[in-house]
Amino acid sequence: MDFRDVVKAGNTVESVFRASCFNALELRILMEQATGLSRIQQITQSDHVLTEEEAQKLCALLERRQSGDPIAYITGKREFFGLPFLVSPDVLIPRPETELLVERALAVLPQGGKLVDMGTGSGAIAVSVAHERPDAVVMATDVSEAALAVAKANANQILGTDGRIRFCQGSWFEAFGAGMSFDVIVSNPPYIHHQDAHLGQGDLRFEPKGALTDFSDGLSALVVLVEGAPRFLKTDGWLLMEHGYNQAKAVRQMMDQQGFTDVQSWQDLAGIERVSGGRWTVG
Repeated sequence: MDFRDVVKAGNTVESVFRASCFNALELRILMEQATGLSRIQQITQSDHVLTEEEAQKLCALLERRQSGDPIAYITGKREFFGLPFLVSPDVLIPRPETELLVERALAVLPQGGKLVDMGTGSGAIAVSVAHERPDAVVMATDVSEAALAVAKANANQILGTDGRIRFCQGSWFEAFGAGMSFDVIVSNPPYIHHQDAHLGQGDLRFEPKGALTDFSDGLSALVVLVEGAPRFLKTDGWLLMEHGYNQAKAVRQMMDQQGFTDVQSWQDLAGIERVSGGRWTVG
C-alpha cells in the first residue's frame, strides 16, 4: 500500500504505523517532526488523529525519505556524543564511530590544554571536546564557509555564545598563522578512495563529496596532516586522525617515518581500526 493512501487527515497515528512499509524507527522520527508527538507519545497517544497540516507535512517528509534523503538532513539534526547537533547538506552527518576520536582526544588532552579540530564540518568533534572540557582552549577549522556556519550554530546552541571555540577558515594548516602550537591536533579528514563504490550508495550519495573523498587514493589529506602537524605541535603533543577501515597500517607507517612516537591505532565498536595517532616528542 502506498503511504499516501493512509497518511491522510482523519487517520490515526496507529493506522499509519499499521499500514506503512517504512522502517518503524524512521517513521517515528518523521512522525515526531510532522506532529510534535514524541516517540513515547506516539505509543501512548496512538489514537491521535492527523490534522490536514500534519498529514501534508508527514507526506512531504516521507517522500523525501523515499527518494533517499538521509534522515539527518530531513530532520536537520543528529545526536553525537550525547549532544544534539544541527546538520545540513553542507556537512557530513556525524557518525558513532567518530566518537572514538573524541574519546582519544579527551584522554590525551592535558588540563588547560589547547586542541584544534581540522576540517571540523558540523563542529561535532570540537564542540564535544569543549563541552566535556571547559578548561580546554579549542579551535576549529574548515575550508568551507558554509560548514563553519553550521559549526558555529552548534557551538552557540550547545555551549552558549561565550566564544569558547575559535573558528578559522582555510585549507588545513593554512587556516592559522605560523607560531601557533597545540597539545592535540585532531581530524576526521576525507579519506575515501575516489573510486570506492560506497560513494554512490546510501547516505553518502547526499553528503558533500569534498568532505568524504580527496578525489584521489584516500590518503592525500592524511599525508598533509602527518607532514604538517609537527610544526604546530607542542613537545609531547598528539596527532589523532580518523581513517578508513583498511588504512590503519599505512597511517602508522607514515607517522613512524615522520618521527612520531607511541604510534598506535584504536578499534571502534565494530572492531575496526578506525583511529590512529602518535606523539611528537621532538622539541
